[in-house]
Amino acid sequence: MIATMHAPDQLPVTPVFRGDGLGRPLRVLVALASYGTGNDGLLDRLIREYSSMAFDVDIVILSNIEKKPAPEVECRVGLPSKDPWSLPFAHKPLFSERVDQYDLFIYSEDDILITEAQLRAFLEVTGALKEDEIAGFIRMEKNADGAVSYPDMHDEFHWDVASLRSRSNYILASFTNEHAACYVLTREQLKKAIRSGGFLVEPYQWKHDLLCTAATDPYIRCGFTKLIPISRFDDFTVHHLSNKYAGRFGVPEAEMRSQVDNMLRLSGSGATSKLLLSPETKLWRRMFSKEYYERINQDVLNAIPPVARTVLSIGCGSGELECALAAKGCEVAAVPLDPVISGGAATRGIEMIYGDFRSASEKLRNRTFDCVLFLNMLHLVPDPVEVLALFRGCMHDTSVMIIQSPNMRSVPELWRRVRYMHRYRGLGSFGRSGVHVTGVGKIGEWCDESGLTVSSHIGLLHKRARFLRGRFVELMMSPNFISVARKSASAAGASTA
Repeated sequence: MIATMHAPDQLPVTPVFRGDGLGRPLRVLVALASYGTGNDGLLDRLIREYSSMAFDVDIVILSNIEKKPAPEVECRVGLPSKDPWSLPFAHKPLFSERVDQYDLFIYSEDDILITEAQLRAFLEVTGALKEDEIAGFIRMEKNADGAVSYPDMHDEFHWDVASLRSRSNYILASFTNEHAACYVLTREQLKKAIRSGGFLVEPYQWKHDLLCTAATDPYIRCGFTKLIPISRFDDFTVHHLSNKYAGRFGVPEAEMRSQVDNMLRLSGSGATSKLLLSPETKLWRRMFSKEYYERINQDVLNAIPPVARTVLSIGCGSGELECALAAKGCEVAAVPLDPVISGGAATRGIEMIYGDFRSASEKLRNRTFDCVLFLNMLHLVPDPVEVLALFRGCMHDTSVMIIQSPNMRSVPELWRRVRYMHRYRGLGSFGRSGVHVTGVGKIGEWCDESGLTVSSHIGLLHKRARFLRGRFVELMMSPNFISVARKSASAAGASTA
């Protein structure tokens, strides 16, 4: 048992009492996963933090080596499997064994700082939630200059606008990256997770790697929805003390604040918002998903005709490429993935056309563009032919459509499918995988059926394979490719008739 301690310059904090009428402080079990010795200094800081709380706190370190930083701290040594990354799964049997002994259960990696104020906020918000909802956290980091960034926001991860909800005085929403390297559960939530059959499982990985999977199973496998109380965002932002991604991964504080503000405005507007498409596949590690923060691809820029002055981008994310086009003097309109991610690009002069594919095409009726972009998203649309046909109407006779797609028929990709067959479970069925299998033949087929004709395919070689020469070889070895299409003669004739 860790004694309740207070800093000498602070007044004691009123304890949180259990609801059993016995007047005892809340009992808390903390499991800290700590592999090796690299984070021992941070581990000591966490132990001091938990020891200072006005709760009855027991700390158990889970490690591959014996650690005894304080007499009151317990250490369990051993890996659940031969893989060192499986260590975090060791907290699950521990929690199960002691489920009736504690009121609150905290799992954390050894560099995640959760404060007493944040635990009190968790308890307060939990009282307003439904049985299948859990208040969750999101990580932040600081660089050497103190600048804040959020490493969990990257790739296809985003705020789910459809998840917005209010509970009592709180506005909450889901962030699609469930991983924050920690979670907190009440005793009843833990019992429900165990009863679900999805908690006490052998180490595995699918959506996330082993390390992240152990910290996200309560949300992914146990029937709960993780909700971030965005109206109290700072109370649910935990510091990733190692700051290992600061300045090179994730988004800066201004971007996160802007997106949270956008979510709060949407909540207050009463309008229903939906994603343009589901950007995340159901495959291993979310392969072939649509990234929200795509970097500018020079090959895509080169494929856009120099004479193009008006551009329409379908499936715009953070809008780096669209803003680059605007900086070159183009008039750019975009149909964004959602109304939250588009905020930054909208302030930089990109015209946003909100809505689903059909409503957006209706809003664009009688408008044409020199170039229409479909970048890394057509393979995620349930009916690509319908969508292509909808926006073919935004093309005049000399317009081009640029379609960028993953090359799932490339030689390297086919080799990976043979070598790691289990990772591609469901591929070939859109319902099971959330993705169509794309190659130059499939894109050409979709274009033909929608009244378009592909004039060329361009392979986008990995930088290590740029030495390859020949259009056929490039396409066969490229992980991605560009298709350049125009209105077919029959479609163009019909539009002018």
